[in-house]
Amino acid sequence: MSSKPPLAGPSAPCVEVTAEISMQPPLSWRGTGPGLILVVAADLDLSRHGKTLDPPPLQKWAEEGYAVAQIRVDDHASASALPCQLAVALAELAKLPECSSVDKVGLVVIHRKVSESLIKAVQAHPEIVAAVFYGCNPNVEVPAPVLCHLAKNSHGIHEPVLGKEGHAVHTYPGSGDMFSIPTHADYRSSSAAVAHTRSLAFLKPLTNGPYFDLEAIWDDHTRYEFADRSVEETMATMVAEPYVNHVPTLTGGIGRQSLASFYCDHFIFSNSDDAALELISRTVGVDRIVDEFLFNCTHDRVIDWLIPGIPPTFLPLSIPFTAIVNIRGDRLYHEHIAWDQGTVLRQLGLLPEYLLFPYPISGIAGGDGSKQFEFHVPVAGVQTAHKLRDENAVPSNEMLEFSVRELEHKVQ
Repeated sequence: MSSKPPLAGPSAPCVEVTAEISMQPPLSWRGTGPGLILVVAADLDLSRHGKTLDPPPLQKWAEEGYAVAQIRVDDHASASALPCQLAVALAELAKLPECSSVDKVGLVVIHRKVSESLIKAVQAHPEIVAAVFYGCNPNVEVPAPVLCHLAKNSHGIHEPVLGKEGHAVHTYPGSGDMFSIPTHADYRSSSAAVAHTRSLAFLKPLTNGPYFDLEAIWDDHTRYEFADRSVEETMATMVAEPYVNHVPTLTGGIGRQSLASFYCDHFIFSNSDDAALELISRTVGVDRIVDEFLFNCTHDRVIDWLIPGIPPTFLPLSIPFTAIVNIRGDRLYHEHIAWDQGTVLRQLGLLPEYLLFPYPISGIAGGDGSKQFEFHVPVAGVQTAHKLRDENAVPSNEMLEFSVRELEHKVQ
């Protein structure tokens, strides 16, 4: 077992070519990747923000494994400025050792409008094979497949092109145009996350990646957690600022230092020696893995991330879990882990079969409060694990027969 400080992640400095153009090599363990042009409005604040771990676009796309050239676009610049900047950015990508390909380059635009000069610049560069627009929707011909992310009532929506072949539009109710920028008042984390996943699914087939073995990355992470029990190796599988959320108990960590401390003090060394994961099903997406599995262990110690404050019962546990794991490039960004806490308590004998029902019940004698009733708690024990493993192991719908029953003696 190891609890040394977390290993440093991949690091590649951002280089400022001009006042408007910055070059960021891939921030992945692989260290190389295809080229991506990021065009953003010059008036946007692209710094990190304390309210979210979501990084600015330049870092985010580099963490996905792209070599990124960012262009800050000044709306007051001359019409010839952007075509020149785009040509310079493409030339700098071609010179960048970490850029594996400039034959098929993606374009991401974060702006409230699409200028004619941008479209002309794209038309002049056939190596740009895909274009993603946040906050705007081109109403002219773009010589590449287009994906647009717009606020629900965005002024940038132009109905004639919504159904056009090779031109897809997604809208995000409740979001403003700049919902993907962490420092902006429009920022909305759920919309930003969904749009980013859609952008990856759109771009990767057209730019030939970058592709990573998401299953191997996740399996390595869990091996470091449960087999090797190494905090530093576990953290090395994660991006610069990751988080973990155990939904039922609100345990985990937000940010690198917080999460490393949680792993060290409350997770990796708190699990039973016989703790094991039994995979039931796995769904792999462009940047996510969704696992159904059984968490099996003996409750022979206080497992505070799972059942905080409960002394050991020395009883076996087999708990159905789901894990939604977001992987950015070749490192984990976050884990959303959920399980049925009721079945944990039932398996440990800490949840009674019946509990007092504290409300009036209509349509039943004594339901006006003159009598007391208790309800059959609709929570199963280890049968939940048996039925997840084999759908025929336990009959379905037996709880549909549950009902209240009258208490013989009133509880004061």
